[in-house]
Amino acid sequence: MEFEKELARKIEQTDGIVKRFLPAEEGYQKRVMEAANYSVMAGGKRLRPLLMAEMAALFAGEAGVKRDMLEPYMAAIEMIHTYSLVHDDLPAMDNDRYRRGKLTTHAAYGEAMGILAGDALLNYAFETAAKAFDAAENVTEYKRAAAAIQILGREAGIYGMIGGQTIDIEETGCELALDRLQTIYRLKTGALLKASMQIGACLAGADEEALAVVGECALTAGMAFQIQDDILDVTSTQEELGKPIHSDEKNRKTTYVTLFGIDGAGEKAKETAEHALALYDSLGRENEFLRALLFWLVTRKK
Repeated sequence: MEFEKELARKIEQTDGIVKRFLPAEEGYQKRVMEAANYSVMAGGKRLRPLLMAEMAALFAGEAGVKRDMLEPYMAAIEMIHTYSLVHDDLPAMDNDRYRRGKLTTHAAYGEAMGILAGDALLNYAFETAAKAFDAAENVTEYKRAAAAIQILGREAGIYGMIGGQTIDIEETGCELALDRLQTIYRLKTGALLKASMQIGACLAGADEEALAVVGECALTAGMAFQIQDDILDVTSTQEELGKPIHSDEKNRKTTYVTLFGIDGAGEKAKETAEHALALYDSLGRENEFLRALLFWLVTRKK
């Protein structure tokens, strides 16, 4: 398998799925739809819906998961991820004007519309995910769809991503202990990866034991991803990264680089990545592309 070619093909395919669920830009309120769609279509690797689809394939095998149940969740997780970035870029938070090489939503549409676009994407994500219930044909499928929407709400909310963002904001400018920094990373970054992978496994019928391993694998991968992001914020360029560099320094944030230095953070990233892959391997199932995707995720250079 040529991973880069296969990744590009699957990103294009996933991009089409996400685009199909976006709202039509119409009515007197169409400006917020335009801003929301601009945000989602600004680029990105579609990693979360990709992970969801591949995890579903891992557990469902040749039988697969109904596309009409899986695809609404794929679109919903990307909407939630995008809304988090839109709000993260706002002046009250990181105050960034560029992401993925383009103007951030608030820079392009104004701060008020940036807030509303994020709000719209969060609400529309759950409206979209609920479409999976229309495709459920029996009690088992209804239960899986219900469990998936519970995962989505929990990991996107106060016990997941928003919880991590809350700690991050409160502690900006403070010197953090390692366990607090790890909590931020597991929640702010890891939670949506956990939601993506667990929803895919859940819709495919994975049991509770397997879901727990999938969740820990995702949280650990999220840690490695964020440590690598810390390193890239210092070593990359704005053109490579697609967003301003040295933003952690600008916002006086504690990171793995500030705690351990570039080399030390690199070692921590390697150890954490290896642990994430070991957890994946412990599932005892084969999906060559999914394993390669996880490896790429935690070792990426941009």
